[in-house]
Amino acid sequence: MAEEAGIFKRPVLERRTRRPYRDVAFRRKVREAYDYRCAISGLKLRNGGGRPEVQAAHIRPVEHNGSDSVRNGLALSGTLHWMFDRGLISVADDHETILVSRNKVPGDVVDRLLGRYGAIWKPEGKRN
Repeated sequence: MAEEAGIFKRPVLERRTRRPYRDVAFRRKVREAYDYRCAISGLKLRNGGGRPEVQAAHIRPVEHNGSDSVRNGLALSGTLHWMFDRGLISVADDHETILVSRNKVPGDVVDRLLGRYGAIWKPEGKRN
Protein backbone atom coordinates (compact mmCIF):
# COMPACT_ATOMS: atom_id res chain seq x y z
CA MET A 1 0.00 0.00 0.00
CA ALA A 2 2.97 2.28 0.45
CA GLU A 3 3.90 2.19 -3.22
CA GLU A 4 2.53 4.90 -5.45
CA ALA A 5 -0.39 4.10 -7.73
CA GLY A 6 0.84 3.88 -11.29
CA ILE A 7 -1.05 4.30 -14.51
CA PHE A 8 -2.75 1.08 -15.45
CA LYS A 9 -2.90 0.36 -19.16
CA ARG A 10 -6.05 -1.66 -19.64
CA PRO A 11 -6.12 -3.94 -22.67
CA VAL A 12 -8.78 -3.17 -25.26
CA LEU A 13 -10.86 -6.04 -26.63
CA GLU A 14 -12.68 -5.75 -29.88
CA ARG A 15 -15.60 -8.10 -30.39
CA ARG A 16 -18.25 -8.66 -32.92
CA THR A 17 -21.55 -10.16 -31.75
CA ARG A 18 -24.71 -11.44 -33.32
CA ARG A 19 -27.95 -11.28 -31.38
CA PRO A 20 -31.63 -10.84 -32.18
CA TYR A 21 -32.70 -7.28 -32.92
CA ARG A 22 -34.62 -5.59 -30.10
CA ASP A 23 -36.96 -2.70 -30.79
CA VAL A 24 -35.72 0.25 -28.74
CA ALA A 25 -39.32 1.50 -28.39
CA PHE A 26 -40.32 -1.66 -26.47
CA ARG A 27 -38.98 -0.30 -23.18
CA ARG A 28 -40.74 3.04 -23.54
CA LYS A 29 -44.05 1.56 -24.68
CA VAL A 30 -44.25 -1.09 -21.94
CA ARG A 31 -43.35 1.37 -19.18
CA GLU A 32 -45.92 3.86 -20.46
CA ALA A 33 -48.60 1.15 -20.78
CA TYR A 34 -48.19 0.29 -17.09
CA ASP A 35 -48.02 3.96 -16.08
CA TYR A 36 -44.44 3.34 -14.85
CA ARG A 37 -45.82 0.98 -12.17
CA CYS A 38 -44.51 -2.53 -11.43
CA ALA A 39 -47.09 -5.08 -12.64
CA ILE A 40 -46.28 -7.46 -9.77
CA SER A 41 -45.69 -5.25 -6.72
CA GLY A 42 -47.92 -2.38 -7.86
CA LEU A 43 -45.23 0.08 -6.77
CA LYS A 44 -44.51 3.22 -8.75
CA LEU A 45 -40.91 3.98 -7.78
CA ARG A 46 -38.90 7.01 -8.88
CA ASN A 47 -35.21 7.68 -8.30
CA GLY A 48 -33.76 10.84 -6.75
CA GLY A 49 -33.86 12.57 -10.14
CA GLY A 50 -37.56 11.79 -10.58
CA ARG A 51 -37.00 9.12 -13.25
CA PRO A 52 -39.10 5.92 -13.08
CA GLU A 53 -37.25 2.84 -11.87
CA VAL A 54 -39.52 0.31 -13.57
CA GLN A 55 -38.03 -1.90 -16.31
CA ALA A 56 -39.61 -3.57 -19.34
CA ALA A 57 -39.47 -7.38 -19.26
CA HIS A 58 -40.30 -9.74 -22.10
CA ILE A 59 -42.85 -12.39 -21.06
CA ARG A 60 -41.67 -14.71 -23.79
CA PRO A 61 -37.93 -14.02 -24.09
CA VAL A 62 -36.42 -12.66 -27.29
CA GLU A 63 -34.11 -15.68 -27.31
CA HIS A 64 -37.22 -17.88 -27.64
CA ASN A 65 -38.75 -15.82 -30.45
CA GLY A 66 -40.67 -13.47 -28.16
CA SER A 67 -41.85 -10.32 -29.89
CA ASP A 68 -41.23 -6.70 -28.95
CA SER A 69 -44.98 -6.11 -28.78
CA VAL A 70 -46.35 -4.43 -25.65
CA ARG A 71 -48.59 -7.51 -25.27
CA ASN A 72 -45.38 -9.51 -24.66
CA GLY A 73 -44.16 -7.09 -22.01
CA LEU A 74 -44.46 -6.53 -18.28
CA ALA A 75 -43.28 -3.48 -16.37
CA LEU A 76 -41.27 -4.78 -13.40
CA SER A 77 -39.05 -3.36 -10.68
CA GLY A 78 -35.40 -4.34 -11.01
CA THR A 79 -35.52 -7.08 -8.36
CA LEU A 80 -38.75 -8.59 -9.69
CA HIS A 81 -37.41 -8.44 -13.26
CA TRP A 82 -34.35 -10.38 -12.09
CA MET A 83 -36.57 -12.95 -10.32
CA PHE A 84 -38.85 -13.22 -13.37
CA ASP A 85 -35.94 -13.84 -15.75
CA ARG A 86 -34.69 -16.64 -13.49
CA GLY A 87 -38.07 -18.36 -13.18
CA LEU A 88 -38.50 -17.58 -9.48
CA ILE A 89 -41.76 -15.79 -10.28
CA SER A 90 -43.98 -16.10 -13.31
CA VAL A 91 -47.47 -15.40 -14.60
CA ALA A 92 -50.10 -18.13 -14.98
CA ASP A 93 -51.83 -18.95 -18.25
CA ASP A 94 -54.79 -16.76 -17.18
CA HIS A 95 -52.39 -13.78 -17.63
CA GLU A 96 -53.28 -12.49 -14.16
CA THR A 97 -52.23 -14.87 -11.39
CA ILE A 98 -48.68 -14.49 -10.09
CA LEU A 99 -46.86 -17.80 -9.65
CA VAL A 100 -44.02 -18.08 -7.12
CA SER A 101 -41.41 -20.81 -6.77
CA ARG A 102 -42.09 -21.10 -3.04
CA ASN A 103 -39.32 -23.64 -2.45
CA LYS A 104 -36.79 -21.03 -3.68
CA VAL A 105 -38.37 -17.72 -2.63
CA PRO A 106 -38.74 -17.16 1.14
CA GLY A 107 -42.20 -16.23 2.41
CA ASP A 108 -41.07 -12.85 3.77
CA VAL A 109 -39.76 -11.92 0.31
CA VAL A 110 -43.11 -12.86 -1.23
CA ASP A 111 -44.94 -10.78 1.39
CA ARG A 112 -42.77 -7.71 0.75
CA LEU A 113 -42.41 -7.75 -3.03
CA LEU A 114 -45.68 -9.11 -4.39
CA GLY A 115 -48.95 -7.25 -4.49
CA ARG A 116 -51.38 -8.23 -1.79
CA TYR A 117 -53.86 -9.81 -4.20
CA GLY A 118 -51.47 -12.22 -5.92
CA ALA A 119 -52.47 -10.90 -9.32
CA ILE A 120 -50.87 -8.75 -12.00
CA TRP A 121 -51.53 -5.04 -11.64
CA LYS A 122 -52.97 -3.60 -14.83
CA PRO A 123 -53.52 0.10 -15.43
CA GLU A 124 -57.06 1.39 -15.78
CA GLY A 125 -58.40 0.81 -19.27
CA LYS A 126 -56.13 -2.22 -19.73
CA ARG A 127 -58.03 -4.71 -17.55
CA ASN A 128 -59.11 -7.37 -20.01
